[in-house]
Amino acid sequence: MLDGHIHTTGDDKDPKLLLKSLKMAGMDGGMVISRHPQSFPLLGKSKDPEQRLRDILAYTRGHTRLFPCFWIDPLEKNALKQVDVACKSGINAFKIICNRFYPSDPRAMKIYSAIAARKKPILFHSGILWDGQVSSKFNRPLEFEALLSIRGIVFSLAHISWPWCDELIAVYGKFLNAYSIDPEWSARLYIDLTPGTPVLYREDTLRKVFTVGYDVAHNVIFGTDCSTAAYNVKWAHEWVDRDTAIYKKLKVDAPTRESVFGCNLERFLGLRVANEKPKKLLMGE
Repeated sequence: MLDGHIHTTGDDKDPKLLLKSLKMAGMDGGMVISRHPQSFPLLGKSKDPEQRLRDILAYTRGHTRLFPCFWIDPLEKNALKQVDVACKSGINAFKIICNRFYPSDPRAMKIYSAIAARKKPILFHSGILWDGQVSSKFNRPLEFEALLSIRGIVFSLAHISWPWCDELIAVYGKFLNAYSIDPEWSARLYIDLTPGTPVLYREDTLRKVFTVGYDVAHNVIFGTDCSTAAYNVKWAHEWVDRDTAIYKKLKVDAPTRESVFGCNLERFLGLRVANEKPKKLLMGE
């Protein structure tokens, strides 16, 4: 299993401690996100982009199952340079939170296009945003429809976009339809199951995701939102066990469960060839 959503905290010293905790949680590794940009002051003091990139690369270096993800602010003046340097340095993915701009902002779209051109995926926050600011309006799934215009972009929306889970499923269907029409051009959307969803909503949301009738088997990723400094093994176990029980109740087959808990993260990162062709989603079929 792989954890597709792990945060660094600034107190990260030895990645072997994370790997030990991951093993205790039944995980082989995961995607590790760098510290935040300066536009998120409530998360604590930040470092300059160059140092944050060096830190995440140093933390994951030599550990083949820890995949570095660089958190960038696409509105920073040197964002394009950050993308270029990060890609040349070996970053696997980028993270973006639209905390003061809509996803369709032309300045941000330019950065997404640069990332897509370099064949790297983007993890976007989606859903309610706990940052003490008036910002959740920027993170509704429908706002990401603008990414349909970017050739070949691969991105995920985190936290099942809670509380707009139904909207996310509808948007996923639209992207799948676009892929059915022109797979060479269209964007690929992944659903990141990282909580997000309070326990009360979990079963209902997973039922909708897996029984709506859309081909989701290879486009859903498990994550915990745990941190590297104190990876919460108990929390991870609880979510894995809870989700597994729900999948069995929904009769989600074992290969799909295996993909959700691991293979799909590798597909998202481009580390596993995505030979599977999604079932076409066309009107009248």
